[in-house]
Order: sequence, then structure tokens, then C-alpha cells
Amino acid sequence: MAGTVVFDLDGTLADTSGDLIAAANACFQGRGLGALLDPVADALIAFHGGRAMLRAGYARMGSEILLPPGAEDEDYPRLLDHYADGIAHHTRLYPGAEAALDRLAEAGHRLAVCTNKPEGLAEILLKELGIRDRFAAMIGADTLPVRKPDPRPYAAAVEGAGGEIARSFLVGDTETDRKTAAAAGVRVALVAFGPEGEALSRLAPEAMLAHFDDLPALAEDWLGA
Repeated sequence: MAGTVVFDLDGTLADTSGDLIAAANACFQGRGLGALLDPVADALIAFHGGRAMLRAGYARMGSEILLPPGAEDEDYPRLLDHYADGIAHHTRLYPGAEAALDRLAEAGHRLAVCTNKPEGLAEILLKELGIRDRFAAMIGADTLPVRKPDPRPYAAAVEGAGGEIARSFLVGDTETDRKTAAAAGVRVALVAFGPEGEALSRLAPEAMLAHFDDLPALAEDWLGA
């Protein structure tokens, strides 16, 4: 009997760090501060959200530079606008992602996305990556009044895909995803190829996913053929 596989987006299905960092740097450059974040060295910061990137950048300014009050609140919507304009310039699906989605669908599993990226941006990105039609449901950060790790967005993703929570699991890349799965009472597979890599094993997930090639077999084991 098939089930439902729910995916996080950033850092799980796709490496979005380059475009996120570029959006933050555009904000800094707009203030004459230059590119304060490095797209490689600061990739992990990107997956903590737009405000985290802004704060990290501000912390690197010289002591002689003073920001006006409310700079973060001014820059955050600008960051979202910059990101929307360049949402898929550098972003790429992780190796094997599309093939894994195809194999899961062929096995009869329902697929959904549950992300803390704003719904509108998530919809745009999934379409740009050419995989939006693979998912029967997509829940973003602002789809509901709450977001992960609250279990309600996860439940909405499963139910929107026509599945049952008891026959579902989450694929993610952060402690937030680990907490979401625990709150929802489901298992989680954390990806070892995302921004934190094997370090996520410290969270004791039910599985660590070394490559998307391994996901169909895991789904068969956990959900049945």
C-alpha cells in the first residue's frame, strides 16, 4: 500500500543558497556596504532565512558604519523582491531528485512539499525548476497562520495530497524538520548532502539519506510497495 512522502524545499530538494545569498548581498550593496556574505562559505546561513542573512551581514560591517533604526525591517521586503527577481539563477536540484520523484510516483506514492519559504516564492521556484506538477500539495510558510515545526502545515500537506498522516514521512535537512516530524508523530529522513551534511546525524533521525537514489527503497521499506 502506497503512502505520502513530504519534502522540505530549500536544502532538501534544491540548493537555493546561491540565489538567497545574492538577494541579501543586493540589499547590502543598496546601502553601499558591498557584498558582505560569501555564496560558498555562508551557504548554511542562507537556510536560516532572510532575516538571519541580513543580521549576519550587518554584523560584518565596520564599527564606523551605523545603520538607521529599522534597517532590517526595511531590507527584508527588499530581499524578498531581489530574490523573486533572481530565484533560479544559481539554484539547482540535488543530484537524483527528479529521478527519485519519478520512481516514488511510479510506486503509487503521493508527493507533497512543506516549506518555510513563503508560498508564492515556493510556487515560483518549483515551476522554474520544472517539478511543480510532481506534487499534489504545496504548503508554504504563510499558507497557514503557523509554520514548521508546528505540525499543522505538515498535516495540511499530507491531507492536501489525499494521504494519511499515519502512512507518511518527511524528508528534510534541518532541526526544524526533525522537530516537525516529531510533533506530527511521523518518521523523518534527513539529507546528508544538504548544507549541514552528516552533522545532522546528531539529531538522531530515523534515517540519514546519503543520496536521492536511496529514497525509493526507503519509502518502500517505510510505506510499502
